[in-house]
Amino acid sequence: MADFKSLLRELPAVDRLLREPPLEDKMRHLPRRLVLQAAQETIASYRRRISDYSSLDTPPESPVQINLSPAALAEEAALLAEKKAGLNLKSVINATGIIIHTNLGRVALAPSVVDAVTAAAANYNNLEFSLDTGERSSRQEHLENLLCELSGAEAAVVVNNNAAAVFLALNTLASGREAIVSRGQLVEIGGSFRIPEIMAASGARLVEIGTTNKTYLRDYEAVVNENTAAFLKVHTSNYHMIGFTAEVETEELAALAERCRLPLVEDLGSGVFLDLAEYGLPPEPRVQDSIAAGADLVTFSGDKMLGGPQAGIIVGRRDLVSAIRKNQLARTLRIDKLTVAALEATLRLYFDRARVLEEIPVWSMLTVSPEELRRRAGKLAEKLSLLVEDGRVEVIEGISRVGGGALPTAELPTFLVALTPPKGDSPPAVVSRLRREDPPVILRLQQDRLLFDPRTVREEEEEALIGAVGRACGKHLDG
Repeated sequence: MADFKSLLRELPAVDRLLREPPLEDKMRHLPRRLVLQAAQETIASYRRRISDYSSLDTPPESPVQINLSPAALAEEAALLAEKKAGLNLKSVINATGIIIHTNLGRVALAPSVVDAVTAAAANYNNLEFSLDTGERSSRQEHLENLLCELSGAEAAVVVNNNAAAVFLALNTLASGREAIVSRGQLVEIGGSFRIPEIMAASGARLVEIGTTNKTYLRDYEAVVNENTAAFLKVHTSNYHMIGFTAEVETEELAALAERCRLPLVEDLGSGVFLDLAEYGLPPEPRVQDSIAAGADLVTFSGDKMLGGPQAGIIVGRRDLVSAIRKNQLARTLRIDKLTVAALEATLRLYFDRARVLEEIPVWSMLTVSPEELRRRAGKLAEKLSLLVEDGRVEVIEGISRVGGGALPTAELPTFLVALTPPKGDSPPAVVSRLRREDPPVILRLQQDRLLFDPRTVREEEEEALIGAVGRACGKHLDG
């Protein structure tokens, strides 16, 4: 029977571990408390490991072969200390080919936008101070004129995300009263948040009309009564229904809303200002088109197709926006100075379409040519092949996705670098090692092949990606 008690007695004390060179070195440039925690947790993990063996019904006959020397444990504790000292939120290389990747922070910001955020973060600024009058002003003033000029709306207000925008609009206009929405538009968005639940939280009473696949204008007309406060039209941006379907267009519903003297709130979800059809993408309603069609309020996200920071944008009639601003809940949902800076800088790019396509990452990724993707994939494959001599690297055709609940039917042709790891190396293990690289590399694993999509890898990230793959596969590229 293995002598597990003697193994436990072999574990070095914390003080002994701290005298080992690896931890002495960490103590010189990391907080002592952090290094101490790393040493304690390392010892505790080995204690649990030994105890787990001892609790087996048929424990090993000989002592478990575990290196319990102070030097070995100190090396492990030093690595843990470095990990504890690092930031949890890290920049990663997105090689998945999913452009708007919610789990990876949705989208990257344009360089000029990053500069604006950095300046706002590093200095005092005129967030709520008028440089003209010397008096207090509103943080919304930095954004409202830009949004109105781009959308054609009378007024605008920005909150911290689009779910909040829908919530605040309904709470302002329909709390305690009814809001009418088509059954086919009761969508669920990310994180299991659903339109019916958002409506209930806002205080509005949901009135469902029509069927899942067909809703007509007469369905809206039939349920209007003295308790009706608003029509809500939700663009199903995260799924697409085909076949035997019918829905009421914004212009037609806006005309009914005007006759009934009720506001029409249209939630576009993602929200775009450019005509996607010009770039071979499935059509999406533009914000300015919804305003022109008569929607009284339009809500959309700042961090999807717009390519900016997380934000919920409301544009529309001046009287309705004014009421929303006066809602006491508006302060709980307001944006901070970094969001103001990022959104303003992003919106300014939209006055020059060439800059949008060139500088805003989501748009440059959407519109990059297949020839360019093939060239970049070939260059990556050539360099990676030097690192996996016993494996296989090839360029194959594939599909990129827009992601983020936007353009669900869009399939973007791309060229992928497919890497089969050397024999004996588990593909999932390589993927795991790449996640722990600095920077981490996130990719796709399909049929035991690692797939890297250059569409979502910026060219300045390619060398870092190559180095990470080399380390994950146990090889390095000289020079």
